[in-house]
Amino acid sequence: MSQAKLDPIDREIVGNLSQDARVSNRSIAKKLGVTEGTIRQRIKRLQNEGLIQFTVVTDFRMAGSPNLCMLGIDADPSSVKDLAEKLRSIPQINCVVLLLGRFNLLAMGLFTNIEQLDHLVKTQIRTLPGVQRVETAISVHNLKYDAGVARIAPDANAVPLLEQSPSHDGSASSRAAKRPERRRT
Repeated sequence: MSQAKLDPIDREIVGNLSQDARVSNRSIAKKLGVTEGTIRQRIKRLQNEGLIQFTVVTDFRMAGSPNLCMLGIDADPSSVKDLAEKLRSIPQINCVVLLLGRFNLLAMGLFTNIEQLDHLVKTQIRTLPGVQRVETAISVHNLKYDAGVARIAPDANAVPLLEQSPSHDGSASSRAAKRPERRRT
């Protein structure tokens, strides 16, 4: 899988939308010093490339105070990718992650009772080819649950957009590159 290339403007757009998905294109454009059309085109491209999507995230309380349940799954290494795809198709599972470490896979979902979780594990997960063991963990108190957990982390080597200015040809040029280099002593 090739890694998507996001420039500083894309990252700033995503950062703004992560804070408030209802923010106007005009507001983002003003903040970033570009046109509203630029923001609209970039958001459309990010959506078309599957890099962002817009959805309504409901609070746990709207679903009858469910518990966040995590399923650590040990699997035959040769079947991990197929197993991940099968887990993705289970409606009750809303997160599937391939791991290095104690488990091969982590699946998460919201369940209103232990019986639901037990039934899912026994009838739909343990029966999948390649599953060797399933260990469940149930949250008892969520100190922090951020629905925007998939935010794009900033590139440590990237120059922040605020330090960039448009050049005469319309492209962004970094002011940082024009500063004299500091020498370490």
